[in-house]
Amino acid sequence: MAHSFHERFRELWFDPGFWGRLAIPVDKGGRGSTWFVRSGPDHLVLRHFCRGGLPGRLVRRRYVFAGTDSVRSFAEFHLLDALGRMGLPVPEPVAAGFWRYTPLFYQASIIIRRIPGAKPLAEFASEASLDTWRAAGACVRRFHEAGVYHADLNLMNILVSDQVYLIDFDRGKIMPAGNSGDWQAANIRRLERSLNKCLANLDAGLRARLWGAFLEGYRAP
Repeated sequence: MAHSFHERFRELWFDPGFWGRLAIPVDKGGRGSTWFVRSGPDHLVLRHFCRGGLPGRLVRRRYVFAGTDSVRSFAEFHLLDALGRMGLPVPEPVAAGFWRYTPLFYQASIIIRRIPGAKPLAEFASEASLDTWRAAGACVRRFHEAGVYHADLNLMNILVSDQVYLIDFDRGKIMPAGNSGDWQAANIRRLERSLNKCLANLDAGLRARLWGAFLEGYRAP
């Protein structure tokens, strides 16, 4: 747990019902499992860990328990803390928790500090946004140069505020030194697929220019 929240934190914070009208569901990119919440002057984000795709229809919030060290919320909390200490632009982790659903399964949640005024990169879809896409490319390059693997790099997990941030590091990790660059190329291909999906209705030429600006920023020395 973040030190500044030790005095106020309660386990009920992981329940959106506890917050009442102070919990606002995140409509975009949240899978119905993420809320903006407010604790006094602090603006936070509460996220339940949920599976996507076909597995999510069957066991939406259940994960096999293989020991505390493997709990996904704890892993993401520690990774965010490490990345912040490295000076990389990520949200501050506040608290992580899990509950044994049965002896075999658990559910998990994480709370992070909300980035003021942040909007997903997907909302920057105009000629006037080319510099923003270059900045996004430079941001992703910083993470890659630090050996940081993001398991779900997409336009909703790149936020633009006072600078560009990456969020949602579930299953993310710091790669071993000397690892090949294949994972970095795969990350970029995944992001390009997200672009073509999220901005499918955008003029193809503009979409290409936005992606070109991202690659310029990513490849810049």
